[in-house]
Amino acid sequence: MSGAAVWFYSEGMALPPASFRLYEAADRERCLAIFDENCPEFFAPNERAGFAAFLERSADDYCVCLMDGKVAGGYGLCLEGKGVMSLRWILIARAAQRHGIGHLMMTRVLNGIRKLKAKLVIGASHKSAPYFAKFGAKELKTTPDGWGPGMHRVDMELTF
Repeated sequence: MSGAAVWFYSEGMALPPASFRLYEAADRERCLAIFDENCPEFFAPNERAGFAAFLERSADDYCVCLMDGKVAGGYGLCLEGKGVMSLRWILIARAAQRHGIGHLMMTRVLNGIRKLKAKLVIGASHKSAPYFAKFGAKELKTTPDGWGPGMHRVDMELTF
């Protein structure tokens, strides 16, 4: 993990203040490092090329979460059509997981969806789907090995 920022937390420790901003090209390597930290637990290895391509050409709506001035995660909220938004590439640095960053990201996503009165579609995995269900997302379809071997795709939807 050379050059990557590392945070250490213990249970009950206060989360450092987090801020959000739009993705910049300089964030690319850190975002890819965070992807790698979460692979193969939350992403199939074959998805890395797709994420890298997304960062190169489609990251206009991708936000990064900063902790102590360093990228700790990111997510994309992309317009798919009238009244439909999709959540793309939500990921969090391993050391920052289970400390509220994902909740902060989802709160931002849900607030944006509510303002737009839009429906949110999520392409989750069988491992991340239970997390999105906590926010009210409903499973529509499961595709075995849909993201790669052993990584099942779960299409979900959240409406208000």
